Amino acid sequence: MSADMSLSAWIDGVGLLAPGLPDWAHGQAVLAGREAHVPAPSVLPAPLVLPPNERRRASRVVRVALASGLAALEQAGVDPSGVAAVFAASTADGHNCHALCETLASSDQRVSPTRFHNSLHNTPAGYWSIATGAMAASQSLAAYDASFAAGLLEALVQIHATAAPCVLIAYDAEYPEPIASLRPIPDAAGIGLALSPQAGPRSVARLDIRLGDGPASMLDTPSLEALRTTIPALRGLPLLQALASGQGGELVVEYLAPLSLHVSLTPC
Repeated sequence: MSADMSLSAWIDGVGLLAPGLPDWAHGQAVLAGREAHVPAPSVLPAPLVLPPNERRRASRVVRVALASGLAALEQAGVDPSGVAAVFAASTADGHNCHALCETLASSDQRVSPTRFHNSLHNTPAGYWSIATGAMAASQSLAAYDASFAAGLLEALVQIHATAAPCVLIAYDAEYPEPIASLRPIPDAAGIGLALSPQAGPRSVARLDIRLGDGPASMLDTPSLEALRTTIPALRGLPLLQALASGQGGELVVEYLAPLSLHVSLTPC
């Protein structure tokens, strides 16, 4: 994608789960300034859409990814079984990674098959397929702190190429110590965006993106800005704030230096 090229899509639904922002309805009020942000640990709902065995094995990243994506598609009124999905995360399952490292550092280095398959970066996509029966294509990508922007770019490229809807699910979760000291993500969080190539009855805004340069947009509320900078999936919070305000506008999302992602949001 060249710097003079832009891509567009329509936002039909939003999912949000973050510390002090338990869902999009509450997050919308906080981001619009109608309610104060009260920091609190993320509460991850039980993934009731999964069969009992998979439900017990579902990690925090799986739970936050499912909750964020399903909430966005529910608002959009879209059956998740037929929608292409882009999963974007800077990390995989931190707790499972910690457990694997403990096993490999022990005298008994046998890794359980469950631990192994949950260590893959596309594990949430697999659980998504089990939960929804989705047979459409999915992509799982990582771009460190630029993962939200990379996921958004990939989703709009897919929409441009296929003229079909796509759901972006950006998520992250914490590592236990000692990895947490090197990668200090404080909690689990996720953003889901149900995107469509054309305006529909539930569309809330038009989204246009292009590559450029310049610093990322920041949030005025210190606690929200802290979430944006410490949880990579929440680099998308300025986009949600523009959406929550009902006024739209221009903003910049952090991407791979020296590039940034310039976003134009036009409410319906």
